[in-house]
Amino acid sequence: MKNVISWILLLFLSILLLNNCFTSKVQKNIAQKTSFIARLRELYSSGDSSKWPVPLLDNEAEPYFSEIGHLPEVQFPEDNPYSVEKVFLGKTLFFDPRLSGSDQIACASCHDPELSWTDHRALSYGHDRQLGTRNAMTILNVAYTGSLFWEGRAKSLEEQTQMPIQDKKEMNGHIEIAAGKIAKIKGYEPLFERAFGNKTVTKERIAQAIATFERTVKSAPSKFDEFIDGKRDLYTDDEVMGLHLFRTKANCISCHNSGYFSNNRFENIGTSLLSSKEEDLGRYLVTKNPEDVGKFRVPSLREAARTGPWMHNGSMVTLSEIIQLYNKGNPEPYQNKSAIYNGIPLASHKSEILRLLDLTDEEVFQIEAFLGTLSTRPRRIIPPDLPH
Repeated sequence: MKNVISWILLLFLSILLLNNCFTSKVQKNIAQKTSFIARLRELYSSGDSSKWPVPLLDNEAEPYFSEIGHLPEVQFPEDNPYSVEKVFLGKTLFFDPRLSGSDQIACASCHDPELSWTDHRALSYGHDRQLGTRNAMTILNVAYTGSLFWEGRAKSLEEQTQMPIQDKKEMNGHIEIAAGKIAKIKGYEPLFERAFGNKTVTKERIAQAIATFERTVKSAPSKFDEFIDGKRDLYTDDEVMGLHLFRTKANCISCHNSGYFSNNRFENIGTSLLSSKEEDLGRYLVTKNPEDVGKFRVPSLREAARTGPWMHNGSMVTLSEIIQLYNKGNPEPYQNKSAIYNGIPLASHKSEILRLLDLTDEEVFQIEAFLGTLSTRPRRIIPPDLPH
């Protein structure tokens, strides 16, 4: 009997000792994690990005890298300078459906300011309710893009503004006819005169005015901007860790860098779906370079939390879904890696930047939390009264 009691007592003491050791280890880990996050918070909110931890970049990303930070001042081209009058004219034209063939579709139909300057659809509806082939990207911060559209077919905003007007599936108009219709509207005469010095309406002036207005559609400072400027308590611990993971383990920063959170390049992330009904050759359709098959423009992550769905085909409906896609390296199905286009054999070569990341569920949550800090509150835009 004494032996049994002794063994029970020994077992109890052993369990108590192990429990104390485990509790001590857990507390130590928590303390270390808390200390690590506190140090990251101090560095990232210092107001000096040179003090930040060194980002982990892929070798091929280094030549195009610039550190994340604030949006710079918008630069207007010399041949289309800014003026308040031109912005007002451009805003009016942006909301005017008479630029379309049916007089029913305006630029704002797919880029609605109340919907974060997009339409929240996977694919947009256009003329005669035809469904488009690409997701309508937001025009928020469009002044910072290089080339326009998912495959970069327009080299400037001035060039881009004319393309939807003439697209058969979008506005189904003709830029010369559209300019003629606007010229016949008496109420536009004083607007063109104030913006350009005389009443003459041309397709070039319409494009310049709309482009000037679009360059003013810019995000206000975000929670991220305030945090890196010194408001250290603005971020939660998860947001701090999300920022750090974004720049390191998750490898997001290799493509999503600069104050615009995009390198303005084109990458193949394995979403071209060759040899399927959803096949999209991406930038190849512009350059005809086989190396560009399946490449699409790297979008900005500013305002990402409120501009979904995402990807060129609107296939992603949550940010966590996108993060998990990259976490798994986006394995491209074998049957979707090649196709014959106009008799030419083509192949998709996914970027080597994509790889397995081994992010935990907690880390995925933290990155999503950080991405939320890049978005700002919606601001109400009052559509202008259209001239008659």
